[in-house]
Amino acid sequence: MRDGRMHDDEREITPALVRHLVARQFPHWAELPVTRVPSTGTVNAMFRLGDDMAVRLPRIPGGVEDVEREHDWLPYLAPRLPVPVPRVLGKGLPAPDDGYPWPWTVLRWLDGANPVVGGLADPEGLALGLAEFVAALRRVDATGGPPAHRGGPLAALDGPTREALGRLGALSARGLVDLDAEEVAALTAAWERALAAPRWPGPPVWVHSDLMPGNLLVREDGALGAVIDFGTLGVGDPACDLVAAWYVLPPDARETFRAALVGSPGESEGAREREESALWERGRGWALSMAATQYPYYRETNPPFAADALSTLQALLSP
Repeated sequence: MRDGRMHDDEREITPALVRHLVARQFPHWAELPVTRVPSTGTVNAMFRLGDDMAVRLPRIPGGVEDVEREHDWLPYLAPRLPVPVPRVLGKGLPAPDDGYPWPWTVLRWLDGANPVVGGLADPEGLALGLAEFVAALRRVDATGGPPAHRGGPLAALDGPTREALGRLGALSARGLVDLDAEEVAALTAAWERALAAPRWPGPPVWVHSDLMPGNLLVREDGALGAVIDFGTLGVGDPACDLVAAWYVLPPDARETFRAALVGSPGESEGAREREESALWERGRGWALSMAATQYPYYRETNPPFAADALSTLQALLSP
């Protein structure tokens, strides 16, 4: 990492700082041990507090709004979802002499491990669990929900995505990414197909909009155990939650996810089939835009995160 950081505006957050913040604002937890949690997270730092709590703090100014979003909406959503999600236990507030300028959160600790792409214990079961979660989230009344961080029209990302694809092409030419020129061209063509897909015709629905491996917890049997990090939560096009198909699942399980969530090809007719096909194509576009942007940016500063982005790009080359 560049001086241990991923971003130029990243705040240094140490266990000592977290102990100080907890002791000042939650003195009844002051004696609990604080341990850094290894994570590929790019916006927030995570620390374990005692045995059953976690402290989550924004690394960068862009993560500050996420704190408010989780505090406002997680209590409303949690009882309506089929798997555990973070439970907010406390909100830390910035104080002039604390050495940290933003709000932060104490959460209930959730057990589980992030899924390992290519090493899933039960890909089909995980696909069904993800589909159940996404479908349940969509069914929640979205009245008054904030716009999702992702969930608007893909066209808004055309410039940054093409720029990222250009960076991938440059890395490919130098042999610095496991994609050749033909594959980068195929990704560009896939992006253009996603842009051409019809826009979502329905009302905005709730979306997590960041269903990547680092935000999922699986149980020992491989089933979905919990979903975490709702900082990008909001309402928008449901296609953005289909990114899990390429970020997490192998091809067969990807089809299971699609069949459970949006229907398999040939199962519907006419307008319904076209709508489902467009939804899947836009989901592919979201995954492509995210991964193409992430790989060049994090290639040196967060190699595990970049590796997930690369595996997603390679998955997107499959039919």
